[in-house]
Amino acid sequence: MVPSTVRGLALPARLTSLIARGRWRHPGAAALTEAVPWFEDPLAFVRNPEQMTFASQSMDLLADDPHATYFSVARGSRTAGPLELPWLDAERAVLIAITRTPGDDGALALDYRSDPADPRIAGSDFWADASACRWRIVAPTFSDFATSLGL
Repeated sequence: MVPSTVRGLALPARLTSLIARGRWRHPGAAALTEAVPWFEDPLAFVRNPEQMTFASQSMDLLADDPHATYFSVARGSRTAGPLELPWLDAERAVLIAITRTPGDDGALALDYRSDPADPRIAGSDFWADASACRWRIVAPTFSDFATSLGL
């Protein structure tokens, strides 16, 4: 049985089902380029909840480092107002894909600020603005993202 939560956040039912059936895997470069045309680095899908927990710890490190604002990751509970895109809230996100090359630092995340049952997908954009990473919407829901990839 696949654990249904990561970092205290319930994984979308469709993602849990894909993992349980062995279908949560990289769909191929063409499908991913079609879904996220601006993302330049090769991605690897984070295959299971345990690996998602491990990968997502990097957001905690970035959110807790006052010198890491370049990555636009913070903790919503520590901000004066609502934390919105282009910032990612480390407390309300789970990484589901990371760059294949260590040190490239790119990722796709479930962003639960939109919907706790079917969160949007946000992607780190290092290419539009060289001065900082900007998180942007890849798909309005995980379900839309999975459908766009043919999963």
